[in-house]
Amino acid sequence: MTERVARRGFLVGGAVIGAGALVTACTGNTPEAPAAASAPAPAATGGNDTPGDKVVIGFSAPAADHGWIAAIAKNAEAAAKQYTDVEFKPVEPTNDINAQISAVESLIAAKVAALVILPNDGQQLNQIARQASDAGIPVINLDRVFPDKLSYRTWIGGDNYGMGVAAGHYIGKTLKDKGVADPVILEIQGIATLPLTQDRSKGFEDALKTYGFTVTAKQDAQFTVESGTKVTSNLLQAHKKIDAIWNHDDDQGIGVLAAVKEAGRSEFFMVGGAGSANAMREIQADSGVLKATVTYSPTMAASAVKLARLIAQGKGMSDLLENQVPQSITLASETITKDNVAKYLPLGFES
Repeated sequence: MTERVARRGFLVGGAVIGAGALVTACTGNTPEAPAAASAPAPAATGGNDTPGDKVVIGFSAPAADHGWIAAIAKNAEAAAKQYTDVEFKPVEPTNDINAQISAVESLIAAKVAALVILPNDGQQLNQIARQASDAGIPVINLDRVFPDKLSYRTWIGGDNYGMGVAAGHYIGKTLKDKGVADPVILEIQGIATLPLTQDRSKGFEDALKTYGFTVTAKQDAQFTVESGTKVTSNLLQAHKKIDAIWNHDDDQGIGVLAAVKEAGRSEFFMVGGAGSANAMREIQADSGVLKATVTYSPTMAASAVKLARLIAQGKGMSDLLENQVPQSITLASETITKDNVAKYLPLGFES
């Protein structure tokens, strides 16, 4: 994955906003839609879900060349379709910075009521987001944050540090329970230079410290299947005995697992990241090294559209006392194991 898919990656529940539903990272909703779309539950009746003023919500995101990004677009569209008072106006997805800027400019010119933007790069898209905000169009900044808080009305995204913490606690506790001393723990990152990757690694490191453990070796795999295979093969050759691996990203995890199977190694267990349906099926089968994954759900896009609707209509969140939607919402990272995978599987995205 390049910066265009640097996100990422989490899968927890529908984050429904409206009557009796606070935005959360995980709910008990189990939609009937298949995993690929990660479709949120149908809008409830009454409260904030009662039809209000008609609003046009613009949407811009990178090209869907990656499982998580594809699910982002599907979630956003599915959420908009729940409401008769919402006109969803997506622009052509693109991985080109200038093309995304031009696309957002067209939405500003169209005078949409609100804008949901997942930028290819928050820094480079900051100016156009600020232009929208200055024009009176509230911007809901999805996941990759704009550095200037005046450029957006509300930010919603996943918890990269929390992903690392969740993975670290699962691995640390499992090894402690097994009585393993001085374990060999490997970490397969996404893109090492990205702040989100650094946050994930820091959370992992901090959680492991509580068990007296450290990371033995780590290497980045660029969020791609091909790099996942290559990097994992190298790590397996370099370490003849491994106790645990944390792979930051379930999409690149396809390549990671392929390398593990090719090498015939099974003395360790592995934790994934993001919560893909592929990873969850592996966990459910319980026939390989993958025993858990920590979430970073594309359902956040559905929540972003719901937030855009509320803000455009001048509404707050019905379960909160405040009259306005919060300025920032960070979703929690959940740990999926064979014990709870059935609850999360309908919400997974296909890699």
